[in-house]
Amino acid sequence: MKKSNVILYIALSLDGFIARPDGAVDWLDGVEGEGDNGYGEFYSQVGTVIMGRKTYEEVLKLTDEFPYAGKTCYVLSRQTQKSNSHVTFTDEELESLVSRLKKDSDGSIWLVGGGQLVKQFLEKRLIDELELYIIPKLIGEGIPLFPEGTPPADFELTETGQLGQIAKLKYKLKTNGAG
Repeated sequence: MKKSNVILYIALSLDGFIARPDGAVDWLDGVEGEGDNGYGEFYSQVGTVIMGRKTYEEVLKLTDEFPYAGKTCYVLSRQTQKSNSHVTFTDEELESLVSRLKKDSDGSIWLVGGGQLVKQFLEKRLIDELELYIIPKLIGEGIPLFPEGTPPADFELTETGQLGQIAKLKYKLKTNGAG
């Protein structure tokens, strides 16, 4: 049985932010892309979704319908919260959670965000691939994709693409070390 990869699939501004300081992503609106910019194809290969609590709370503000219904979804939180029909809240150690999900997930494991969770995953070398969509906007300040203190890591470029004005970059983690 093939092990599932952990993929960070995310849009970011030219200046490296994934959201405004308050978590808003309104700057993603009005960007010239192509169709759904490859989201449908990517999402069809996802078996499990992982996100941080703050990202989960922002997702709930964006839409009435939970966008990841039908997928196994984990929300990482140190605060005990009651799981619901859409998500399981967990404070399980990342290494054991990811190890278990790599065996059990029926498809890729999508690390949705946010920045602090990305940092934690990189510290433990738990991200296998990056799929970045660069939005041609500077937002000046916000939540960085790679917060201060993110550890060094080496990635190999595996694909580039253009979707209207959006640049798509795919990388995989080099296994020969970091730095």
